Amino acid sequence: MAAMKPRTGDGPLEVTKEGRGIVMRVPLEGGGRLVVEMTADEASDLREALTGVAP
Repeated sequence: MAAMKPRTGDGPLEVTKEGRGIVMRVPLEGGGRLVVEMTADEASDLREALTGVAP
């Protein structure tokens, strides 16, 4: 039987280039990670959207 490990969102935000896409792993407050795969164009759009709301 596999050991049970607590699911935590601990760890940094990670962004890596994998193949032709970009993969972003965001730790979640309740545990686990949100994994999003996007193209370079989508990443650029995300950057612009975040720049508009973040100081």
